[in-house]
Amino acid sequence: MDFELSEEHKMIQSLARDFVTEQLRPLERDLLGRAADLSDAAAVLPPEKEAALAHMVEGMGLWNIGVPEELGGAGLDNLGVCLVEEELAQTVVPFRFGDVSPLLFECTPAQRQTYLAPVLGGEKRALLAVIGPDDPSRKSLDAVTAAPENGGYRLDGTKVSFSRFAEDYFSVVFARSGDGYTCFLVDKDTPGFTVTGAETRCGWAAHVHRPLTLVFTDCYVPEEKILGRVGEAFRLGQKWLPQRRVVRSARSVGIGRRLLEEAAAHAQSLVVFGKPISLRLNIQAALADMAVNIHAAALMVYEAACSADAGKSVARAASVVKLATTQMLHSVADRVSHIFNGPSFTRGLPMERLCRSILEDHALELSLARLRHRIAADILEGVRV
Repeated sequence: MDFELSEEHKMIQSLARDFVTEQLRPLERDLLGRAADLSDAAAVLPPEKEAALAHMVEGMGLWNIGVPEELGGAGLDNLGVCLVEEELAQTVVPFRFGDVSPLLFECTPAQRQTYLAPVLGGEKRALLAVIGPDDPSRKSLDAVTAAPENGGYRLDGTKVSFSRFAEDYFSVVFARSGDGYTCFLVDKDTPGFTVTGAETRCGWAAHVHRPLTLVFTDCYVPEEKILGRVGEAFRLGQKWLPQRRVVRSARSVGIGRRLLEEAAAHAQSLVVFGKPISLRLNIQAALADMAVNIHAAALMVYEAACSADAGKSVARAASVVKLATTQMLHSVADRVSHIFNGPSFTRGLPMERLCRSILEDHALELSLARLRHRIAADILEGVRV
């Protein structure tokens, strides 16, 4: 078993790290706000700045990192994507090296021109709508129904989306159709389709991530707007969800690393009774525990990514890694609060946004319950531990 990154992966990691250090971190103070009341805090970068950064990444050859080369992306393997996402997660600046839902890889040639290509080029955004507005349990998948009509389907119901909003968008929505679920591509101006919750927020609360509400009222979608096959939306999800979980777990590792960095810096700078608190054994123990948990989580992520790159099934491993990294982040956030001797989401600090992204994760407990159920089901079916 080789734990050493290849030279190519080391180069990719170094490029991403330098970009975050030199280009993104200097922008943090502006996003966090400089005014005493943080009224100048912002949720996103100015469009012109975001476009300039994207142009730089394109020059690095890392734009749309997870998109296959044949579809117009950089075509990095899963480990390469995880390394990049881990670095990007270590800043509060909301910038990605292109983020395309792999569901769109299933587009037909005609659909690619209308949906995938504009997303890759940044002209459109896809609003992924899978769960209902009440909770993310399986029952809420039925929140939108699709009734066949005149060679197409009539959609009714409400879904929520945590995708980032843009002026030009379309929805990728899972809807109940008969005994199964079908994935539909619904254009922005389709009659009966409305999106709410995209109002501009200002000041300190601007970054609070609230879901968009997607409402379908007697919304007719022709058959050519179906993504994949009728009744096989779950097949699409099962094909791509495990790898996405591994990548999101890599971002959790990145957040953990930044929190550890902030905690260590604070412990060294805060002087109490003439000595920095970093000399206290309980503070050192907290830092050590954080480092151990982060290192273990990173190894789990890398192993799962390498397994996916080797063509192995990572359905079970992805659930294990997501559960472990989520628990790691909660543990790290608790220790950060201990070291700061108060709530870690103190306004105006980088760790505040990082910790809020953990603590405000929608329906987290239900998500963890589902992950545990998935892992336990494999164990009880006799799959090797």
